[in-house]
Amino acid sequence: MTTHYRGGRIFTAAEPEWAQSLVVDGTELVFVGDTASADGWPGITRTVELDGALVLPGFIDAHTHLVSMGQSLQQVDLFDAVDLADIQNRLAAAASDDPSAARILGRSWLYAPLAGQAPDRHMLDAAVADRPVYLASNDVHSAWVNTAALRELGIDADTPDPIGGTIERDAEGNATGMLYETAALGLMRTFLDGTVTDAERDTALAAAFTHYLAAGVTGAVDMGLDGADLPALERALAAGDGTLPLRIAGHWIINRTSSAAENLAQVREAVELNRRLSGPWLRITGIKILVDGVIDSCTAAMKEPYADGSHPGPIWDLEALAPVVAAADAAGLQVAMHAIGDEASDIALSALEHAIEVNGPRDRRHRIEHLETVTEANVARLARLGVIASMQPVHADPAIADNWRAMLGDHRADRGFPWPEFTSAGATLAFGSDAPTAPYPPLPNMFVATTRRSASDPALAAHLPQYALPLAEALAHGTRDAAYSCRWEDVTGRLVAGHAADFVVLDRDPFTVGVDALLTARVRTTVMAGREHHVG
Repeated sequence: MTTHYRGGRIFTAAEPEWAQSLVVDGTELVFVGDTASADGWPGITRTVELDGALVLPGFIDAHTHLVSMGQSLQQVDLFDAVDLADIQNRLAAAASDDPSAARILGRSWLYAPLAGQAPDRHMLDAAVADRPVYLASNDVHSAWVNTAALRELGIDADTPDPIGGTIERDAEGNATGMLYETAALGLMRTFLDGTVTDAERDTALAAAFTHYLAAGVTGAVDMGLDGADLPALERALAAGDGTLPLRIAGHWIINRTSSAAENLAQVREAVELNRRLSGPWLRITGIKILVDGVIDSCTAAMKEPYADGSHPGPIWDLEALAPVVAAADAAGLQVAMHAIGDEASDIALSALEHAIEVNGPRDRRHRIEHLETVTEANVARLARLGVIASMQPVHADPAIADNWRAMLGDHRADRGFPWPEFTSAGATLAFGSDAPTAPYPPLPNMFVATTRRSASDPALAAHLPQYALPLAEALAHGTRDAAYSCRWEDVTGRLVAGHAADFVVLDRDPFTVGVDALLTARVRTTVMAGREHHVG
């Protein structure tokens, strides 16, 4: 069937930037241009009148965690909790609503509602004492658990800290209930993953697909797949007869161990997955490495101490990181490195320089994720090396900025998330959400990108407004450049003839009525590989 989508305002993220009509033949765009020319296109069997509606390329979430995002939809949402009592009341209500639940899971808590109090297990025991409570922080790099959860995890005074993580303890050596970095992302998550059935994981993945399509997302980069989540994607691929609801590129997580040989063995596993899974719908394109932590918990690796005087090192130092990056690079894998602190990005870039030196020049598409604080010299260095800056506008939302700024406490907080610096230096900037550490819908994400204001509380003052982007540029980073970040630039991300028919029709146009419409606009239709998904 050949369909003419007629008479719209079509942002192509290409040249020319605007069109009026699209002609779709099966799964592919065969014409993008003016309506008069499209009216004469041969073989049109169906016409859809757009009536001036705004059409965008399908968004590609350049950094997400699909199964975790789907699971988070079923957890207690604490993002907008106003104080400790509110957190406790929500947890108690969840426990009362489901007395048979083996444990209570929550997400997205922030430090601000605690009004300066340090989170500890006793606060959670006061709400739910009879069952384990596990609360992932808003950035997911720490977790707050109750006494029953510590008991279930087998954590006591003699439990050693995992490599790259911390089990916080009081003056007597007892665990307080706070788990940082690999204590949360490794020890706790490994245990919780073991409690989830394949059917539950499949349900979570299906929910993620459904929510993404409804939000206008047609592709995603799953940033940190492991042996629990990848099988769910493979089952979905088999159930779809070789297709998925979204295009998925995945990065296999590499966890630091005490053995260099074990670290390299994980890279070889990623190489085998890349060879086995390289189709148009599901592809393992590279590896993911957590070089450091996050600023909110003072675990990101910084060149200078935090405001409280703490000065933690990275999860991966250069000596351990360089051979892993070089091995992945030699195998043709894309390397994605989480680096939030300015010291972490320095380490990551040095590892990439080492890989280039030992393996020679070629098109690499390596990436650094987040880059919340980065020196001006390393912005230029990143661009010179051809490294993609993969960033998430929603992480700059003023609603979560106060603690971030307080932990830095000095001039470093005034150069946070400097998106225009990367493009001015000549780097590719790709936008994503990092769901479930942040809300997944792309339109509010674009609002933060274009205003530096809060999508959750627009009345708040803008956070470093000098780094706001023009709307067209922000949209291109979430579509065209996100596609480039995972080697899909010849498939999707732009509305041009020969590309996949992946696009989104909105019910209002922020280009004409103002960018505030990004907070109220709704996706009317998502077209994925020529198939229409009507939303509202």
